[in-house]
Amino acid sequence: MFVDQVKVYVKGGDGGNGMVAFRREKYVPKGGPAGGDGGKGADVIFEVEEGLRTLMDFRYQRHFKAPRGEHGMSKNQHGKNAEPMVVKVPPGTVVTDDDTKQVIADLTEHGQRAVIAHGGRGGRGNSRFATPANPAPELSENGEPGIERYVSLELKVLADVGLVGFPSVGKSTLLSVVSSAKPKIAEYHFTTLVPNLGVVETEDGRSFAMADLPGLIEGAHSGVGLGHQFLRHIERTRVIVHVIDMSALEGRDPYEDYVTINEELKEYNLRLTERPQIIVANKMDMPEAEENLAEFKEKLNEDLKIFPISALTREGLRELLFEIADQLENTPEFPLFDEEAVPEEHRVMYQFETEAPNFAISRDSDGSYVLSGEKIEKLFKMTDFSREESVRRFARQLRGMGVDEALRERGAKDGDIVKLLEYEFEFIE
Repeated sequence: MFVDQVKVYVKGGDGGNGMVAFRREKYVPKGGPAGGDGGKGADVIFEVEEGLRTLMDFRYQRHFKAPRGEHGMSKNQHGKNAEPMVVKVPPGTVVTDDDTKQVIADLTEHGQRAVIAHGGRGGRGNSRFATPANPAPELSENGEPGIERYVSLELKVLADVGLVGFPSVGKSTLLSVVSSAKPKIAEYHFTTLVPNLGVVETEDGRSFAMADLPGLIEGAHSGVGLGHQFLRHIERTRVIVHVIDMSALEGRDPYEDYVTINEELKEYNLRLTERPQIIVANKMDMPEAEENLAEFKEKLNEDLKIFPISALTREGLRELLFEIADQLENTPEFPLFDEEAVPEEHRVMYQFETEAPNFAISRDSDGSYVLSGEKIEKLFKMTDFSREESVRRFARQLRGMGVDEALRERGAKDGDIVKLLEYEFEFIE
């Protein structure tokens, strides 16, 4: 089965917890705090593996949760950092955040890596909190939670040349005779259900990858037929080879076919019109093909070169392959995504804190107050509630963020219930 689009869940490992410990060694008076920091949680990394061709493996495993860092230990020993979780993906995989639709990584070359979910930092041990005012703190942090997100993986086949055209115009036959690829060929529409890839070598030693894409029909860009599922695979191609059935045995006008397919490519992605397009008049061994070709040239107002071939008899293939190879040499790669980097200018980027609130307050059906927000939830998870000093520090942090004042403005009174995640607290004046 060819799988080229899938949605998975990834979570970076949580950091290890910091430790509260004190030196109690012989001949070491007033040893002081000696709790070590926790180790960093593992990152989830996607790495390109050349041998993979589809995203089939992700059908069976859709959750990737990296291991957490080791907890801090006594004698100021740092917990061990967790080893990264490396997930193999095929070349041509585009990783997109499912919520924001922002592209995280475009993975194309063997061995290329991208961190998809960062692990959390380790919590600090009590030796980090020692001050002249409090030389023996019974206070430590829990590890920072790792990043978790849903991501969409989309495979866009890495081919230099893409064959497009209506169903049954001879794309698969053309690929089978110019390369070692063995696509299924039959006398019915949509024989090709998945993109086929083949490597073509010309007589002068040049080579390139060619993809035969499932047939397009009118309305493909909006989801009609099979072709819309695979239009994404043509985005990486540098040269488009437009195959047209000049025999017109199916009753369609070759020029109308040409216009329709180009309109579909334009509607799907306007940038596809920037790519050089080679027009191939196939099935020239059939009767009336010559007349149809002459009529096609008359209707075609543009001065475009047309290559009459017969994939079946191999007539005209040599000239076509030379032209494709020439076009590839003169055509740069088209980036999938706009990069606005200006190499001449040196810019230093500063990240300022946004004025968005760190928390939000809502009311539950039972009248309790519900606190939410990424920063306040992270703070809560990193607090060790088994120690009174940590609880007092958490209360001070909330007060500093303005949570107490905001609750009073919402009408909270002494004894009211305040919820944060799955925990409940009492509001005390």
